[in-house]
Amino acid sequence: MSKRVLTTESGAPVADNQNSATAGVGGPILLQDQHLLEKLARFNRERIPERVVHARGSGAYGYFEVTDDVTGYTKADFLGEVGKKTETFIRFSTVADSLGGADAVRDPRGFALKFYTEEGNYDLVGNNTPVFFIKDPIKFPDFIHSQKRDPFTGKQEADNVWDFWAHAPEATHQITWLMGDRGIPASYRHMNGYGSHTYQWTNEAGEAFFVKYHFKTNQGIRSLSGEQAAELVGKDANSHQTDLLQAIERGVNPSWTLYVQVMPAAEAAEYRFNPFDLTKVWPHSDYPLQRVGRLVLDRNPENVFAEVEQAAFSPNNFVPGIGPSPDKMLQGRLFAYADAHRYRLGVNHTLLPVNAPKATTAENYGRDGFMATRNGSRHDKNYEPNSYQGPAQTDAALSAPLAIHGWTGTHEAPAHTKDDDFFQAGELYRLMSAEEKNRLIANIAGGLSQVSREDVIEKNLAHFAAADAEYGKRVAEAVRALRED
Repeated sequence: MSKRVLTTESGAPVADNQNSATAGVGGPILLQDQHLLEKLARFNRERIPERVVHARGSGAYGYFEVTDDVTGYTKADFLGEVGKKTETFIRFSTVADSLGGADAVRDPRGFALKFYTEEGNYDLVGNNTPVFFIKDPIKFPDFIHSQKRDPFTGKQEADNVWDFWAHAPEATHQITWLMGDRGIPASYRHMNGYGSHTYQWTNEAGEAFFVKYHFKTNQGIRSLSGEQAAELVGKDANSHQTDLLQAIERGVNPSWTLYVQVMPAAEAAEYRFNPFDLTKVWPHSDYPLQRVGRLVLDRNPENVFAEVEQAAFSPNNFVPGIGPSPDKMLQGRLFAYADAHRYRLGVNHTLLPVNAPKATTAENYGRDGFMATRNGSRHDKNYEPNSYQGPAQTDAALSAPLAIHGWTGTHEAPAHTKDDDFFQAGELYRLMSAEEKNRLIANIAGGLSQVSREDVIEKNLAHFAAADAEYGKRVAEAVRALRED
């Protein structure tokens, strides 16, 4: 077998990769040492900007298999036949910390899934919680700033975290989730995933339905206490990455069963909760779970940077039969996610192997830009319409149109009969066992007691009391006890 030859970026053979070229023995390095300069310059540019949120993540390939007929609700081809399989790529992540953070921390987990369908890539961007902290994207940058490292101290500050939450009463529901037993998953395999947002499905007849996605783990829910998580972080900061990688390498392929809640579009206006409010759930008693299929992960990426860090998900990547809803947070993310990838990876990030369609071919008139690799030939025009048999529109909408009315302006979301910021948080608290409530109270008090301003503490205590009188009373007592120690 012939020996492989080390080359420069231009393909020229490298004579010596151990010693730099110098002016004589022991002399200064020569500027003409092209291999040295190229090697150092490339090394300086190995890193790209990390994601502002969801920076730390792990990924895997797999497939989605349809197990139940949902063609009455959507014309999406990849969901159109029981038994049909579609290749997928998933990225799990923490939200608030940087790329160098630990896995086993109290934080929501990203659950971003790419379906490589025959009608183009469909991206479903969600979390391991069915709700979120805020309901309007205009508050998102401020929310993330409050959770990230403080500009002065360089670390996450309880004052910032709880001060924002004090002024965002709609966060009470998600806080109750986050501080509860599921706030620190034992691994990515042992948590559920949710689309969180409300999406629209449209069937062949043009009928519209609003849906919520629920991926239920088939490994069972397993979570860590704060003490267990701290111990695990000390042993292996990469615990979730290690677990996912090793499980798939052993052939223990994790899986989830996908269910959806389906709401006929006509029922949305009169539903007791605003169905497009990301801080709310649809109770299963109103809209039961309906099984769709199963997601199986069976292959690890060969290169984490190329396939996990450069993976780009955007909720505006829809396919026929699936579209957006008036969910304001979703509407904001339709722009923000794709724009973040254009900044991090460049306008041609969709040409990278992990992001490019696999079951079809992208046909459009996008050209040029950094790292352009698909610019066409002399026969391909870069405008449309044209007379040269270039790709043309289908005239078939991906989803049903949404009716709108009223005046433009900065409106609050319309109120439904049961809409407030606390009712569902209280419902969640009352569903918990005595032991779960004890741990929830301890987790909240542990953070809230570190806040330096009494008025911020009192505002947060009022939110918990509004959700449930006992809830608020117990948190207040626990905070007081910790501050008196």
